[in-house]
Amino acid sequence: MTPVEMAGVFAAGAGAGAMNAVVGSGTLVTFPVLLATGLSPLTATVSNALGLIPGAVSGAIGYRRELAGQARRVRRLGIGSALGGIVGASLLLALPAEAFETIVPVLVGLALVLVALQPLIGRKVRERRRSQERPVRPDGGWPLFTGLTLASVYGGYFAAAQGILYMSLMGLLLDEPLQRLNAVKNVLVAIVNTVAATFFLFVADFDWTAVALVAAGSALGGQLGAATGRRFSPAVLRAVIVVVGTVALVQLLLR
Repeated sequence: MTPVEMAGVFAAGAGAGAMNAVVGSGTLVTFPVLLATGLSPLTATVSNALGLIPGAVSGAIGYRRELAGQARRVRRLGIGSALGGIVGASLLLALPAEAFETIVPVLVGLALVLVALQPLIGRKVRERRRSQERPVRPDGGWPLFTGLTLASVYGGYFAAAQGILYMSLMGLLLDEPLQRLNAVKNVLVAIVNTVAATFFLFVADFDWTAVALVAAGSALGGQLGAATGRRFSPAVLRAVIVVVGTVALVQLLLR
């Protein structure tokens, strides 16, 4: 890489780390930049997955206050995320790119609708459960575990907008403030990225310069994103998710 390209990759990593801590979709920042440096799509994908781990961990640490009291929930959902991540990483190497690229825009679009309508849908779901004397389970039950596991399959494959999928599912099935859900989302993303990258270490080629630059940038961006994101009200955070997710959807459709 030239010095200019290295600076660009570092800046993209910082932007992605901040976006992932607040919303998700940071891969849509780093992936095009890595491709522009001349990396192949596969090398860019696996290098990006490994490089974004420090950012995901940094964002989770930044939200540690909101994680208080959620250890059991994180452990349960983390198991599904790890399983989904390894399946998704395997599919990246086994399937043609067109297979997942066909369904990805549909998943992101559906997630955006769920996030936008989450207050209304969530309220209706909780009212129905109360009327049937079925309280909302603190861990979301099997519907949330299954949904997040499937979302993690996608996360292990490409990762763009996986945080939006997580937030939409948890917003519907958990009776918690968005900031606390965002904290859980950051941990789950870190788990998926780590599992997928560990798998890639044994079967794929990395560009270690790209990995180092994205890692350094994302670690910085994760802290900045966490500091900024926790100041948002639920309405503002939801609006940010929808806006960023819409941009992500447009980029995916135009790829």
